[in-house]
Amino acid sequence: MIVWINGAFSAGKTTTARELIDLIPNSTLYDPEVIGVAMRALLPQKRLAEVTDHQDLPIWRRLVVDTAAALLAEVGGVLVVPMTLLRQEYRDEIFGGLAARRIPVRHVLLRPDETILRSRIAAREEPCAPGERPGEDDAYDHIERYRAAVGWLSADAHAVDNSCLTPRETAATVAEAVRSGAAGVSDIVQTAEPTAETLAAGVLLFDEQDRVLLVDPTYKPGWEFPGGVVEAGEAPARAGIREVAEEIGIELGAVPRLLVVDWEPPRPPGYGGLRLLFDGGRLTGDDAAERVSLPGAELRDWRFASEEEAAGMLPPVRYERLRWALRARERGTVLNLEAGVPV
Repeated sequence: MIVWINGAFSAGKTTTARELIDLIPNSTLYDPEVIGVAMRALLPQKRLAEVTDHQDLPIWRRLVVDTAAALLAEVGGVLVVPMTLLRQEYRDEIFGGLAARRIPVRHVLLRPDETILRSRIAAREEPCAPGERPGEDDAYDHIERYRAAVGWLSADAHAVDNSCLTPRETAATVAEAVRSGAAGVSDIVQTAEPTAETLAAGVLLFDEQDRVLLVDPTYKPGWEFPGGVVEAGEAPARAGIREVAEEIGIELGAVPRLLVVDWEPPRPPGYGGLRLLFDGGRLTGDDAAERVSLPGAELRDWRFASEEEAAGMLPPVRYERLRWALRARERGTVLNLEAGVPV
């Protein structure tokens, strides 16, 4: 299990974590800041210069998950992780990766008053890993980013107001929340990582303006089409029908028409495989929005998007797949793609 202690800079995450490992039996401190330090030693300066925060490096997020899994395999028990996560898509990626490894996460947010945060920044009370201490201006900017994120953080994590608590008292409060279940296990969906190439079926649904329906998964970054992995012995189109019903509560009245077959090459740690996109038709009428029902543990949101809007919402590989699927729909044909390019 992981107890993830989140919060703004100077919220008291590290000092609380150090106290917490004395209160939770068989627990180990795991600070992902050391991975950020390693990135500065391992990556070329040109790559480091492309980002302002090591969390923006995909390799950092991947190594946070892989290192946690390796640590738990080595020492077992509980990992206590003091780490700020203010971007929801990064939380999705990291917690989703942990869930795929069957590692439950209890997410705790330390929420001292902003006046306390500002006074701690001024006094520099909370130490950082070598080279990680932000300047004063950056630290105050961090508060603004935290304020923008506190809405989703408060909904996702068990909040602890430690404005008037010592680190030991804060740790005792967190330990009790973990023991009692008040700090519950994150309900992010546990999608097992593939061990070989997979076959997946997605379904495009349109509104009366020909905008396409996209969904926002809780367990990985970026928007997606309704759909999922085809199960053993299942026909791909039927898998698409099943996934649409499970994910958004829409029962398709007819078998959807195939638009695109795309071969996704393996990109470690992914295995790739075949990705199919089907035309599920239009959702018409004033009640279309009311018919969509999301499972909270798997999908956070949905919306209709134009092709131009989708370009800014989908990861590049999915957008290319969508772009060619729309062309196939216009032409009444089926396109064969390799890595998003027609062949």
